[in-house]
Amino acid sequence: MHTEEIDYDQVLGDYRKDPYGYVDICTPHTGQIRFNVRLDDKVEGITGKWRHIPGTKLSVLTREGNAKPVFATSRGVISYIRDDLEGQFVEAGEKILTIKHPLKKREIIEQILRKVLLPFPAPERAKYFFSMEIQSRIEKFGQRSISIKPGDELFTMSLMKRDTPVYYQGDPGIIHSVYFQPGVSVDQGEPLVGICPPDKAPLIEKIITRVKAEWE
Repeated sequence: MHTEEIDYDQVLGDYRKDPYGYVDICTPHTGQIRFNVRLDDKVEGITGKWRHIPGTKLSVLTREGNAKPVFATSRGVISYIRDDLEGQFVEAGEKILTIKHPLKKREIIEQILRKVLLPFPAPERAKYFFSMEIQSRIEKFGQRSISIKPGDELFTMSLMKRDTPVYYQGDPGIIHSVYFQPGVSVDQGEPLVGICPPDKAPLIEKIITRVKAEWE
């Protein structure tokens, strides 16, 4: 979607009708499932200064005698639950819960920007870090002052104890949004950053300004 094609009234109207975000929780591996929550229960997400305190325990998967808990990743209310699976053996990747939470102004802006910024996806499931040069420039000038062009070394990909440089491929622009945490695994195809071409910067600011002004 191009920024010029956005119908701001419709987009904001849609969010006003359903001002919630929905986080699906899937089983990380196979096992027999037991739920610790019910429909409409309130849950807490990950907290702590270093995000070291796990969220509410949602369920437990038992495989080969080993019980492994599944925790909430977001604060909210359980809006969907596969309680028909209670005590059953489930496969990995099975959707078992959905957490609904009220969207904050910042989250609405981020969701709209994800539709208009140019994403740079992770080439493989791995851990990522900005290249040393890019990181140094970010620390000195801020990420939105960093211009990149095709061929620039943008990331270091850490996979199987090997570090590999990742070069930017895409239209020139600035690093507007960062979607990953250094050292945390990112799935293949998930966006690492959102790039804003120079000529789109005024339109991006228009989005941010309008949401801030019109969203309570």
